[in-house]
Amino acid sequence: MDAIDWSRAIGIAPDELPGPITRYLAAHQARDLDTAVALYTPDASVTDEGRTHQGSEQIRAWLSRSASEYTYTTELVAAAMVDDRHYDAVHHLEGDFPGGAVDLHFRFTLRDGLIARLVIEP
Repeated sequence: MDAIDWSRAIGIAPDELPGPITRYLAAHQARDLDTAVALYTPDASVTDEGRTHQGSEQIRAWLSRSASEYTYTTELVAAAMVDDRHYDAVHHLEGDFPGGAVDLHFRFTLRDGLIARLVIEP
């Protein structure tokens, strides 16, 4: 997969994020696994905490674990785009995880109207 130069991202209003991303973020926050997984391509991958989860089954398992591991609130605080396929949604999380608060980049790659790749990192 090609490396994306996220430093070229241009800030946009959070409500300018594409529909698949906003629907995914809402489903993720609501812990609606079926809707969230349906927004990924069949061959999608998610990288979170340095581990990559490939395909619908692994992504569903990751979502299920991440939803139950900690209690936290999340707020979408910024958004940016590199091009019409690559978007960054910055979330501020506060909860009972180590450190208690963090800003995380949810870096999306879209393909055919679905999420092909998601990388979550500070």
